[in-house]
Amino acid sequence: MATPPKTVYGSEAEYRAHFVRVYCRGPIVTFDKIPVWFRKRDFDHCMYESSPMLGRKVSFSRVRAERIDWIKATLENPASELFQGWNRKRKRIEPTRRVAVVYEDFAVVINVRKTADCTFRAYFVTAYKAETSISKIRSKPRWKPW
Repeated sequence: MATPPKTVYGSEAEYRAHFVRVYCRGPIVTFDKIPVWFRKRDFDHCMYESSPMLGRKVSFSRVRAERIDWIKATLENPASELFQGWNRKRKRIEPTRRVAVVYEDFAVVINVRKTADCTFRAYFVTAYKAETSISKIRSKPRWKPW
C-alpha cells in the first residue's frame, strides 16, 4: 500500500502547531467508528525519542515528525492490521491497548475503553516507526472489540 506523503516543516514549533490543529480540536474517528481523543502533551511523547542513557524522551525526532499525518491515515484506514498492545509497566499484553499497522512499519497505539452506553472511546498513546519491534507487534494476538 502506498504511504501517505511526509509532512515537512522547518521547525518543531510548526509540527507542534500542526498536531494541535489536526488532532487536538476533536476526535479522529477510526475506520470502525471509534472516536480517538488526543491531548496537546501527546506531541511530546510521539514526536520525541528516548535517550538510551537517560531512559526518557529527550530529542525531537524529524523521522517521527515527518510522519505526523500517518497517524490519522492509519487510524482511518480499514486495511490496518490490529494487534493487542504491550504494557511495559505491567509487563503484559493489554486487550484494551490497540496497535494499528498499515504503512510500512509505522505503528499507532491507542487505549480503547467501553463506555457506560456500550460504545467505544479511545485515547491516543503514541505513534512511531517500529523498525526494531515490528515483528514483536505482529506476533501479538489480534485486537478484537470485547
